[in-house]
Amino acid sequence: MASGDFTIGGIIFTIFGIVLFFFGLYIFRFKRLIENIPTSKIRSIAMGLVEIFGQAVASKNNILKSPFTNNDCVYYKYNIDEYRSTGKSAHWVTIKKGEERRLFYLKDETGHVLINPQKAKISIKRDNCFHSGLGKDPPENVKSFLRFKNVAYEGFLFGINKKMRYIESYIAVGDNVYIMGTAADNPFVEEASAETGVDDIVIQKGKHDKLFYITDRSETKLLKNLNAQMYVLIGLGLLFISIGVILIIL
Repeated sequence: MASGDFTIGGIIFTIFGIVLFFFGLYIFRFKRLIENIPTSKIRSIAMGLVEIFGQAVASKNNILKSPFTNNDCVYYKYNIDEYRSTGKSAHWVTIKKGEERRLFYLKDETGHVLINPQKAKISIKRDNCFHSGLGKDPPENVKSFLRFKNVAYEGFLFGINKKMRYIESYIAVGDNVYIMGTAADNPFVEEASAETGVDDIVIQKGKHDKLFYITDRSETKLLKNLNAQMYVLIGLGLLFISIGVILIIL
């Protein structure tokens, strides 16, 4: 291999390593922010960036149904993937995906507060994954959703199903939810008409505090997950930078 090829490879490795390293630093700063902001009881929320934890509650007009299992929820996302092969290569291809988010309340033992999840980074675990393929139809609820979205699970030959999977994740009514966002004036409540202090507050994405994060993990599990991501990204970043520098020097 020519020295010029080593140099180009080294530059690519170094740039990739720097990107990974800075992603790791970003997660480190996010982790430290979570650690430094105490979790507030809803009744004691102050304006500005806050951290709260409680159960998701839906108003009657904002209850959603999870796409494949029809469970009551306040947020969902789904993926419909098809398994495709080309020559020796085979992989999953997403042919349809979507999400729906609605206003909901978060409650703890001290009260409840309105959450406007628009523009939030929502990180939740996978709830269900269904499959269909040769000799196996999707469940009936999945079939209904596929018909509604005009997605075919059968191939060109009638009765021969394509190999597909259907993944849904959602925040169910009653799920425990951790939120870091900005407490601001509730635009849906007239001034001086709120029965309690938190009725006039909404948690949303702030104008100055850009961080708005919603997850169904507890703070302890979230921090543990972020810690693992941070070490992996920073470690890989330093490794790629080292390899890149060695290749450039050669």
